[in-house]
Amino acid sequence: MGRSWRRRGSPSPLATRAAANSIERTVEMQRSTEMTDLQAVRSTPRRLASARRAVTGAALALAFTWTTVSVSAPMPESFSGLAEKVIPAVVMVTSTIRSESGRAQDSADMPFNFPKGSPFDEMFRQFRERQRPDRSPAEGVSLGSGFIIDPAGYVVTSNHVVAEGRDILIKLSDQREYRATLVGADEQTDLALLKLETKDKLPYVEFGDSDQLKVGDWVMAVGNPFGLGGTVTVGVLSARGRDIRSGPYDDFLQIDASINQGNSGGPTFNTQGKVIGVNTAIASPSGGNVGIGFAIPSNQAKQILAALRQNGHVERGWLGVSIQSVSPEIARAMGLDKANGALVAQVVPGGPAAKADIKVGDIITGFAGETVKDVRDLPRIVASTAAGTAANVELWRDGGRRTASVHIAKQPAPDKQASAQRSDRGNDEPEGQSSKRLGAKLATVTPELRRQFGIKDGLAGVVVLSAEQIDPRREHLRPGDLVQKVDGTAVSTPAEVDKAMEGSGARSRGAVLLQIVRKGQTTFVGVPLA
Repeated sequence: MGRSWRRRGSPSPLATRAAANSIERTVEMQRSTEMTDLQAVRSTPRRLASARRAVTGAALALAFTWTTVSVSAPMPESFSGLAEKVIPAVVMVTSTIRSESGRAQDSADMPFNFPKGSPFDEMFRQFRERQRPDRSPAEGVSLGSGFIIDPAGYVVTSNHVVAEGRDILIKLSDQREYRATLVGADEQTDLALLKLETKDKLPYVEFGDSDQLKVGDWVMAVGNPFGLGGTVTVGVLSARGRDIRSGPYDDFLQIDASINQGNSGGPTFNTQGKVIGVNTAIASPSGGNVGIGFAIPSNQAKQILAALRQNGHVERGWLGVSIQSVSPEIARAMGLDKANGALVAQVVPGGPAAKADIKVGDIITGFAGETVKDVRDLPRIVASTAAGTAANVELWRDGGRRTASVHIAKQPAPDKQASAQRSDRGNDEPEGQSSKRLGAKLATVTPELRRQFGIKDGLAGVVVLSAEQIDPRREHLRPGDLVQKVDGTAVSTPAEVDKAMEGSGARSRGAVLLQIVRKGQTTFVGVPLA
C-alpha cells in the first residue's frame, strides 16, 4: 500500500538491519493487537488466532524481503496531525422525520434494531433523546455526517440523510450547534447542500483531485458512525469505478477505511487533508463494516454541488434512449471485434435520439468525441452535456460504422410510476417447438401465454417456454422471454425463428442476436449457437 517495489542485488548490511528492525516492529504490533482484541479472542479464539498467525507470517515474510525492495511512499508514523487539522470541519447532521403512522421512526442510517430492552437499545434511545429532546413522540431522528466546504457555512451531506427530514441541526466538534436550510439536493447522486444560519467564523475543508488518487494510496474517513461524533478511521483506496447499481451515474471509490451507518455524507481525505470522496454506502451482509465502503469521487461531487449552489438542482443532458451492455455474444453476433459500447434497447419517440435517426439495435461507441467503453460511460457523458448542445454520436449498425448528429435536450423528471408486475405463471406448460440451435422450447403467442407470462396485448413474437443448457456466465434466454427479432428479422412463429437463423449468417459467426421483451422491457441477447 503506497509502496513501489523493484528488485535489487544482494542485501546490504543497512538493509539487513532494516529487516531486523521491521521484524521487531512486527512482533510489537502483534503484541499490541493481542491486547486490544482480548475480548474478541475470548469469543472466537480459533479463527482469530489462526488469522493472526497468517498475518504474522505475512509480515515476517515482508520484513525478510525488505532487503530487495525500495519504499517510495512509506506509511505515515501517525495520522494525528491530519486528524487534528480536519476534524473541526466535520459535522453531525440531525434532522427530524415525521412518522405517517404516528409512531416514531428512526433513520435507516442508524442501526436501531437492537433487542427491545437490551442495554444497547436503551443506550441509543437515550442518545436520540439527548440529540433532539424537543421532538414529539410521533417523530424520529435521522443522523448522518457532513463537512463544511467554505467559511460562508455551506455544508455537504448525503441526500438520504436529509431528504425526508425537517428542522436540520448541525453540530460541530466543539459542540457548537446551528440550524441549517436545504439549498439543494440531487437524488440520483445522493448529494445534498446545506447552509448554516450563522455569521460565526467556521472551519472548513477543501476538495482535492480524486483523479490523482491511486489504488493503494492512504485515505482517512471522518464521521459519526452510530452517532459517535468525530470518529477517525484509516485505510487505502481499494478500487475505482465501482458500480453498486444505485443509479445510472455510479462511479464510486471503494475504500477499506471503516465506515458504518451514520458515516453517510462524511468526507474521505487524502494524506494532504483534501476531500477526495463523500462517503455514501457500504457493502455488508450484516449492516456493519466489513471493509468495503463506497465514496462519491470529489471531482464528480464538485460539479453536482456547484449546480446545487447555483440553481438548487442539477440539470442534465438527455439523449432519449434505454441502453444495455454489449456481451461478447452480442458483439460476435453483430460483427464487432470487441464487446464495448452501449446497445440501444429502446428509443423514446420524439426524443433527441429519435430525431437523429438513432435506432433500436444500434451500438453507441462514441459520444461528443469521447469513447463509450461500456454501458456506464454513456449516461455520465450525456448527463454532463448541456441541453441544446449538438454532438456527434458514433454508431455501429449493420456491420459498419456511421455517425449521427444529435441535439441534446434537458433531462425530464424521472418517472416514478412503478412498472406493472408480471402476472403469475400457470401450472400447465403449453406444448412448444424445440430449437436445438438456441437450446430453447418456443411457442407462438396465444391469449393464454399472454396471461401466463404477462405479455402485453399488441406485442408480437415467439414465447420462450423453457431454456436448456443455460450458462449463468453468459447472456441467454429465460422462460417468458418474447423473441421479436432474429438478427433484425421479425418473427412470429418458431419456424420463422429457424428460417431467420439460416439466412442471417449466424452460423459463420457462431452466435445470433435476438431482440426480446423481458418483463416488459425491450432488450437484446446474444446467444451462442449449439
